[in-house]
This record gives sequence, C-alpha cells and structure tokens, in this order.
Amino acid sequence: MSPRLRLPVALIALGLVGVGATGAIGLTGSGSRSGDGSHASSTASGGAAATRRTSSNLSTSPSPGLPAVVDPLAKDIAKQQEELRRVPGNYQAWAVLGLDYVQQAKITVNPAYYPKAMGVLKRSLKINRTQNYTAMAGEAALKAAEHDFAAARSWARRGLRIDGYNVTLLGALDDADTQLGRYQEALRAAQKMNQLAPGVPAFTRAEYVFELRGDLTAARAAMRRALSSATAPSDKAFAHYYLGELAFNAGDPRAALRQANAGIVADPTYVALLEGKAKAEAALGRIDAALGDYRKVVSQIPQPQYVVEYGELLESVGHTTAAQQQYHLFGIENKLFEANHVTLDTDPTLFYADHGRPKLALRYGKVGIKIRPFVEMDDAYAWALHVNHRDQQALAWEKKAMALGTRNALFYYHVGMIEKTLGRTSAARSDLRRALAINPHFSPLQAPIAREALARLGNTP
Repeated sequence: MSPRLRLPVALIALGLVGVGATGAIGLTGSGSRSGDGSHASSTASGGAAATRRTSSNLSTSPSPGLPAVVDPLAKDIAKQQEELRRVPGNYQAWAVLGLDYVQQAKITVNPAYYPKAMGVLKRSLKINRTQNYTAMAGEAALKAAEHDFAAARSWARRGLRIDGYNVTLLGALDDADTQLGRYQEALRAAQKMNQLAPGVPAFTRAEYVFELRGDLTAARAAMRRALSSATAPSDKAFAHYYLGELAFNAGDPRAALRQANAGIVADPTYVALLEGKAKAEAALGRIDAALGDYRKVVSQIPQPQYVVEYGELLESVGHTTAAQQQYHLFGIENKLFEANHVTLDTDPTLFYADHGRPKLALRYGKVGIKIRPFVEMDDAYAWALHVNHRDQQALAWEKKAMALGTRNALFYYHVGMIEKTLGRTSAARSDLRRALAINPHFSPLQAPIAREALARLGNTP
C-alpha cells in the first residue's frame, strides 16, 4: 500500500499558487472519531505510491504499439534541458528538471529517474543553496518518493523558512508529517494550504484528513470540491479516481465503476482509472472484464500494488500459473526499487505476510515501521507480527492503526483474525462482521477467508 502523496500532474512543477482565492475547507477539529484529539492529512502522487494504495497520481505511460500521447511532462523536461544547454548556471531550471524527474519516475513506475533527480537537484543547490526553495521542494518530493519521510520533512521545513507561504512546500510538509504519524502537525499544514490557496491540491489534502478519521461524508464533499475546481483533464481524472476509491472502500462498487468511467471520459490517458475500474468489475462479478482491465493497466504501469491486485484476482479464480507470474514480477520490481534507493514498506510487508513468507514480511515490517509510522504501516506491521505468531504485540499495533477511526475493511479483518487467534471470540466476530459490512469485496483472497472464519465462529460466546 503505497503512500498517498497526492499532487495532481497539472500542478506539480512549482505550485506557486496565488493567495487570495476563496472557498477554503475548514479542517480544525473536523472529522475526529478517534477520541484522542489527533488529526491527519495527506495527498497523493503515484509511483511507489498509495497509498496502497496510495495510491497514486498516474497520467500517461503509453505501451509499445499504442499511439503516442502528448505528454506535457516530457515536453517540460525537454524544455528545461534545452534551457540548461543555453544557460548551465540556471539553478531554477535544474530544480524544475529535478521535480520533473521525480514525477516522471512516478508516472512511468521507473525508479531509474530518481538518481537522475538526485543529481540535478544537487547541481541546483550547488549553484544556489541559500534561497533555492524550488530545489528544496524537489528534494522533499524525491525523499518522499524514496520513502525517507523524515528527510522529506526536513527539506520542506528548510524551504518554508525561506518562503513560509509556498503552497508546494506546505503540501510536502503535510505529506511527510502524515506519513510520519504527526497527524496534528499535518492538519495544521493542510489548514494553512486551504486558507492560502483553496484549490485541487488543498481540497484533496482536506479529503484525506476526513477519510483517515472515518468521516466519509466530509471526505466525499472535499473531493467533489476538488473535482468542481479542476480544469486540467488529469486533475479531473485524479478526482474521479479518488471518488471511486472512496466508493469502493465503502462497499459500493457500482458507484466506484461510475467514477472510473467518468474519469476515463475526462482523461483517457489516466491509466490508474483502469485499476479502479478493474476492482469494481471484479466486485460486481464481471471477472473477464476485470482481468482484461488489470492486464491493460499492468502492461502500461506495472505499479507494485496493481501487480499484486492482478495476481490475487487471478489466483482467486484458479489461474495459479498466471498469478505466480505476477508475483514474480512483484519481486523483481521490489529489487529494482531497492536498487534505486527506494524503501518499500507496506506493499512487501503485506504481500509476503499473505503469501507464505512470514520472516521476510517481518523484516520489511521492522524497517517500514521506523521510516513510516503511519496507520497503514501500523496495520501491515501488525499483520507481519501475527503471521509470525506474535499476536499480543500484533493486537497492540493493530489497535494503534485503528486509533484515528479510519473505516478500513482490511484493518478490521486483520484485527478480527488476530483476536480469533487469541481466543477473543466475541471481539473477533464483531470485527470480522464490521470488515465485511464496510466492504465485502475488500480482497478477492482475504474476504472469503473472513467469511469462512466468521462462519466457524458462529454464535460461540
């Protein structure tokens, strides 16, 4: 589950949004269901993102044999490169090129762009280290993409000391604080964004504040605000994708499918929408259509999350060999990301926990919980502890994952199975029912296990 670091494609480069816009979403004190007084926020941009699932802000990555698509990001990369050939000392162009490389890595799921980004951002900062907040924003984006959220936070704060009203840097700080579990501080950054520059980046971060706290009505309203204020096709597609995610995760695959189809109409090149469409189709029993859409999305953007989802759907319908091919691809991708300084966390922790490699799951979990103490990682680490028969510890971490009040069927499934193992029958029955009530289609492999476990528990006291 890759972190959701949401920044729509049309607004990624500098984010120098003007102050004075109207229509901010109030966040202070909103959506709290955890009872602990904490708050949260985040946003998404794809790649080794999503946020789960993340997540993810994916636009266009044409497959071989498909017609070329106009790619504004590739055009901007070419523009910056040409400028640097003419003026090698233009530190601003170096910084923008670094930001572009980070985004290109996410769009194409090609981590080889990250070392390129690192090199050009260092070049920019070597020319100007004192006032170069654009390069600092680039470093924050790069470190977040590498899942080094502490460093991302440090770079964002450094840039904000130069320009405390820069919305891109506030967004980077919000993202990093969220993934570090600093929910109260993330809330303040999101609130400031909404006060300074209401718009798609601010509204989508507001949506995640509400979603993490279980206030789905407010989350949907915030994302609809993002959709209504979006002008670029990719931003509209982005909003439709996350409206679809909200619907699917709330157990409404028909609404999720409608949002996916609307997003595809808005921007046919926004490949992530095929993943949302495939999930919804599978939940509705349209297995052939779902497999076809997963095949398309994985061939164009082999995001680790999508590869696993495709493999698990294949496995669930008996296509074992094809599923194993996807799982093998996931392992190769994992190594590729690691070779390019990206530390994946929830994806491998959950994958190896669910696919018979408990020790490897725990190894990833121990690393992940240090670099990303966020609710999704709390849940993944709890599950890794469970499959290693450390259920008392697992229960404590799962309760931590659920403390914000997030309505996540997977969290309730995990806590129910942990409670079942510990002999806490009544609690297990209640939480497994809650998982299936939230979203009976949360996983093609795990949802049937939840139903079987619930049937076995029956009416036992």
